[in-house]
Amino acid sequence: MRRLGEVLPEVAAGLGIEHELTRSRQMAAWQRLIGELVPGATGASSLLAVRPPALVVSATTPIVGQEIRLRATELLGAFAATRDGVRLLELRVVVRPATAARPSPGPSRGPV
Repeated sequence: MRRLGEVLPEVAAGLGIEHELTRSRQMAAWQRLIGELVPGATGASSLLAVRPPALVVSATTPIVGQEIRLRATELLGAFAATRDGVRLLELRVVVRPATAARPSPGPSRGPV
């Protein structure tokens, strides 16, 4: 009998989805690291891409982005130590406000 975590990589390889499995693990690791190292940013940041030499993440507000930037060295080291982590040199933060249901502007109307 084997644990699911031991079998999953083999199954993913057989299905040709190893990259997606790795990406999913990296995204989960980022969420866990934010929760542990920058608790105030929990739920306000997500992993966008791993593009060596940079880790690209989002922040929902400029203040969250700044806090993540201030802890970049610590976050990059912790990310490298995760199962699917990669040692990277730079942490890029993209500020993207949380997507809320916004009404569409509709057609433009001139002065009435």
